[in-house]
Amino acid sequence: MRRFTVTGLCVPDQDYMVDISNKVSQIMVMVERGDYFTINRARQYGKTTTLWQLDHELVRQGYTVAHISFEGIGDEPFENARSFCECLLRQIARELKSRKIKGYSVWEKQSVKSFEELDKFLDIACKDKKIVLIIDETDKTSNNLVFLRFVGILRDKYLLRKSGKTFTFQSVILCGVYDIKNLKMKMIKAGTHKLQDGEKRINSPWNIAANFKVDMSFSAPEIATMLNEYEKDHKTGMDIEAMSKEIRAYTNGYPYLVSRLCQTIDEDLEKDWTSSGLQKAVKLTLIEQSTLFDDMFKNIRSNSELRDLLYSILINGRSFSFNSDNAGMELGLLFGILAQSGEKIVIHNPIFETRITNYFATEREISEDRLMMRTPVEAVTQGNKFNMKMFLERFMKHYYEIYNDRDLNFLERECRLLFITYLRPFINGVGFYHIESETRNSERTDVIIDFNSEQFIVELKIWHGEQKHEKAHEQLIKYLNSKNKSEGYLLTFDFRKRRVKKPSAKWVRKGKKKFLDCLCA
Repeated sequence: MRRFTVTGLCVPDQDYMVDISNKVSQIMVMVERGDYFTINRARQYGKTTTLWQLDHELVRQGYTVAHISFEGIGDEPFENARSFCECLLRQIARELKSRKIKGYSVWEKQSVKSFEELDKFLDIACKDKKIVLIIDETDKTSNNLVFLRFVGILRDKYLLRKSGKTFTFQSVILCGVYDIKNLKMKMIKAGTHKLQDGEKRINSPWNIAANFKVDMSFSAPEIATMLNEYEKDHKTGMDIEAMSKEIRAYTNGYPYLVSRLCQTIDEDLEKDWTSSGLQKAVKLTLIEQSTLFDDMFKNIRSNSELRDLLYSILINGRSFSFNSDNAGMELGLLFGILAQSGEKIVIHNPIFETRITNYFATEREISEDRLMMRTPVEAVTQGNKFNMKMFLERFMKHYYEIYNDRDLNFLERECRLLFITYLRPFINGVGFYHIESETRNSERTDVIIDFNSEQFIVELKIWHGEQKHEKAHEQLIKYLNSKNKSEGYLLTFDFRKRRVKKPSAKWVRKGKKKFLDCLCA
């Protein structure tokens, strides 16, 4: 019986898989052109499965494939050129032998002791042959400088290939988290390399590489191909189109998250393929431990530029244009935490947004534990129902009494985080929240709170005058219409020097919609 899997390789007759044949076809075009390129994507982004399917398609179309990996081979092969060349040829020979490729012994018996000798050997071994070299886990090397010298040999042979002066691989595909141009940066951060005078932090001997533009995230129609296969076996009656779109909305197609949500519904939630079941799966994903989240927070903690950028986006509501030269953005894209949306840089998906916001909120909870008001959870969650009006009143009272004498600049920067920090204990274990990235900015944030079968929409605003406040009413009504909701909540933080004495809340009705208008002073 097939199942959903989130670890390692996915195999069609064992696992439910998204149909990625279109992605493989796009990569095949690059191979047929003779391109050399890098597939660098974050951890658990489907690289291994994509390479496996690409490998099979290459063989089917008559290519000779040497698919090797640098993972688990130790440090010795990277000590010098001789050990590297010997290891490289040994791995290729083993691959060709396992595939029963004629002529593998040429690679196996050849003695190559330097990059110069390797250059000459490739002329002989690759002549009149369509050999595709795939190197997986290229960033697992202990001495990247030796590997970069090898890449330089490949570049030079690629450039001479068209002139007929040399022979080399038909195509070379390097795969890992770090792109070749980032390997030196990785070494600097690891403390294994120090820049010399005039040496660039980022430079690459791989400047002949074609741009890899294949979108490896899963679209809603692609997710539907996997759910269709599942439905054939289990006949749950799910609305495949609707479920695919919802999964895509929560994950933005991040392969691990797509599969993990499906696995959780199938194995832990009694195959509840409904919106409610998906929300429960999201809630469980937001609190689980996994290598994906372990890596994510390790990278956030060890890179201050990335941490500061995430904090500015999530907590301060800042919006930034994409800049490939910005270190924080570069790292965020590299690790799959950020994504480019048009000209803007955004958090990759709502699950990452909530998980990272929770991380910052926990820091606030710990640092200000003595200030947290001990409001009984039961006072707000009566009979498994969330009393949003009461919660907002309690929060405004807490805010007024605890933070009234704080510096206004601090409050304006931190007000959203204070709200999330106060909210979390009331919904933990039963509900979860997420922030609408499309509406978040320095003046406005929409927080969606799911609690059991109920959903609440709270718009957080900063006071910028009566006219802007009326516009906030219109924005909330428009947003309620888009979500097909009749009721919402507006929480406005007032930072005027002569603020109102106490917080206030009143119901406002406009047509068929109503919302609680709260002024937090």
